[in-house]
Amino acid sequence: MKRKMEKLERITVNPDVCLGQPTIRGMRITVSVILKMLASSKSIQDVLEAYPELEAEDVQQAIKYAAWIVSDQIHMVPA
Repeated sequence: MKRKMEKLERITVNPDVCLGQPTIRGMRITVSVILKMLASSKSIQDVLEAYPELEAEDVQQAIKYAAWIVSDQIHMVPA
């Protein structure tokens, strides 16, 4: 059973922006860039300092989006 995605109005997908990757509010800052920074031990504050046009809620929604995307993935382990 699939869960309904929470409304994430700050995450946008436009085929004409960043090759259709999910971005923040249509800017050329991808969700993946934010997640990679966080995964490399950068703090939310570090992300905000690197991209002053972002707001804390943008980063939070990027995290929520990633969690939603992976929650419906099924992984088959070979026997």
